Amino acid sequence: MSQGKIMVVDDDRNICELLRLYLEKEGFAPILAYDGAMAIEKFEEQKPDLLLLDIMMPKLDGWQVCREIRKKSNVPIIMLTAKGETFDKVLGLELGADDYVVKPFESKEVVARIKAVLRRAGQQSEQPSIKEVKYDKLSVNMTKYELKVDGKQVDTPPKELELLYHLASNPNRVYTRDQLLDEVWGFEYYGDSRTVDVHIKRLREKLEGVSALWSLKTVWGVGYKFEVKES
Repeated sequence: MSQGKIMVVDDDRNICELLRLYLEKEGFAPILAYDGAMAIEKFEEQKPDLLLLDIMMPKLDGWQVCREIRKKSNVPIIMLTAKGETFDKVLGLELGADDYVVKPFESKEVVARIKAVLRRAGQQSEQPSIKEVKYDKLSVNMTKYELKVDGKQVDTPPKELELLYHLASNPNRVYTRDQLLDEVWGFEYYGDSRTVDVHIKRLREKLEGVSALWSLKTVWGVGYKFEVKES
């Protein structure tokens, strides 16, 4: 029985073939695509459970594919980035990617990341109860993956929503960046703490000045908290 369909998108066919072998060995059903346009076409046809998505590709690059997928699906996405290209990592996360793997990589690490991301996604989908927090002019609904600010729905990447929900569910509690990486990303994250800073920055752009009763606060030298004013 297959553990799930994994789409590997990379114009390097050797990488695709190597990952195909490892994925099949681990019980996954791999789907291969060699450019961005083929990836979107196959995504519609095959409905994979996760995308492993290279950035530099012909026709449509990984960022464009990620944008298109995120318009219609919350399927987990792991980006493949060039070694040391911090900009690539940050942009991928801002667009809604769930994780990234740096080239050159060990195939075993990629499979481990895939399993971890799928495990987290499965845990979220198993929650039947409505998961929602509400404050003045703010609603974060994780059942619908929906953010409403002052009554209007605001398009938000899944990881930003999860971070905001985690903070808002524990008002006035201070979290370090490492705690947030562990508790929100849900596994031992191999990135750096700037990932949290990027997501907080993007959330503030959506939430700044909405209400005087709550705010996303930086606790200098420690981390962040969702501060709620006492009535």
